[in-house]
Amino acid sequence: MDKTAKIRELNDRARTTFKNVQVMLALGIRTRPEKEVSEILERVRTFNEFTPANNPYLENDCACFDYNGDRIIWKFDYYSSSDMQYASDDPADPNKTTRVLTIMDAAQDW
Repeated sequence: MDKTAKIRELNDRARTTFKNVQVMLALGIRTRPEKEVSEILERVRTFNEFTPANNPYLENDCACFDYNGDRIIWKFDYYSSSDMQYASDDPADPNKTTRVLTIMDAAQDW
């Protein structure tokens, strides 16, 4: 499996299960009613509308969708597993990488 395919697989697994990932909710998401937060999280988990326009590197690492008239963005960042202070030098290696999935409201958090 090539590196891009491995990153995509790891991202998809992390996003759909919320396992082996730190999920961060930006203020524009955290302050919503619990029902809305749950619905947004479910939309992120089940997102499958990747296109060349929103996924140019084929890593399934970032996308957005509309929710009740608001633009919701989610994206992955990759940090070194040892301290999370530096970017990972190999996001395809889960032993060297901690994934952070940030979910935000484009109007409030971007």
